[in-house]
Amino acid sequence: MRAKIGAGKPLNSVFVGRRFTGEIYTPVLAKRYPQRDWILTRIIWLSGCEIGRNRLSCVDTMQRYIYIHGTPDSEPMGQPLSHGCVRMRNSDIVDLFERVDVGTRVFIEE
Repeated sequence: MRAKIGAGKPLNSVFVGRRFTGEIYTPVLAKRYPQRDWILTRIIWLSGCEIGRNRLSCVDTMQRYIYIHGTPDSEPMGQPLSHGCVRMRNSDIVDLFERVDVGTRVFIEE
């Protein structure tokens, strides 16, 4: 993993471009911005390890901004709805965020 973003922010904090917007996700906010891919609470920014496959190539994980991040708790899990990221419940991403360090290897498999 390349970076951890959002330490200390409240549950449902909204991030755009890896920056906290100052917003807290609510259904009202979601109705105002229906096209947003909601990135909430914490971000674990991934970096590929396999040169030519997910690092230093046209599918570079870090350069494509692939994260593990929180999502609205009302969203379904186990379905590919994000723009390539791994979405988690907000309480689960906080727990994971506290357990891992930058540099931890992450293996994602179907």
